[in-house]
Amino acid sequence: MDLRLDGLSVVTDGKSLVRDLSLEVESGRVVGLVGPNGSGKSTALRCVYRALRPSSGTVWVGERQLTDLPMRRSAQIVAAMTQDGAVDLDFTVEEVIALGRTPHLQGNQALSRRERELCERVMDRLDIRHLARRGVLTLSGGERQRVLLARALVQEPEILVLDEPTNHLDVRHQVELLSLLRDSGLTVLVVLHDLNLAAAACDRLGVLRDGRLVATGTPEDVLTTELVDEVFGVKASVVSHPLTGDPQLLYSLHSSL
Repeated sequence: MDLRLDGLSVVTDGKSLVRDLSLEVESGRVVGLVGPNGSGKSTALRCVYRALRPSSGTVWVGERQLTDLPMRRSAQIVAAMTQDGAVDLDFTVEEVIALGRTPHLQGNQALSRRERELCERVMDRLDIRHLARRGVLTLSGGERQRVLLARALVQEPEILVLDEPTNHLDVRHQVELLSLLRDSGLTVLVVLHDLNLAAAACDRLGVLRDGRLVATGTPEDVLTTELVDEVFGVKASVVSHPLTGDPQLLYSLHSSL
């Protein structure tokens, strides 16, 4: 299912956080949002999973406006893994993951056998099956990130939005998570701070600065020395990855170079 942001703007307390943002994520593709802190990336995502209502503009899922859908239906279509998705109660891992089925259940309906097996498969895929009976409050930050992603995946969404999903993950699990996104077949909109990971994982990138989209295109088109300097204020050389050909940035810690 396609996802489209059409002229999205968010104004809070007289301050424009997102300004006239238009961006399309084609069905089954992975699009990354990158930009400096405070550039509007997370705010844009919140409009997609309905935590925030835009001041103007529209979010489209397929041929329908997101706000035209009942909340339950939009929760079945769009799943989110957010920065503020912490679990404060000491549920077990398997209980937290099972919460992903909530939009599909009626009242206190129990999980079906298929749903229980789905939860188990997702836990296996994310290497957290051994944590199933652990309380989430006993987990490391990286383990908890994988649990929250599992909760989103068992929702069986058509669109997945993720806000810095690689936070707290070690290198192995960063690579595995982004590989999973590429192979998921879902329509994915993801915020990433690591530009090299974004280049490797995303089909297209949107670059935000001060709430505005300043560039969009393939990683090769977008991640140029000039843009990285202009938007991020960082001197970098762009090289091709020797195995994949993806653009990779080599940063200099010496401002004179």
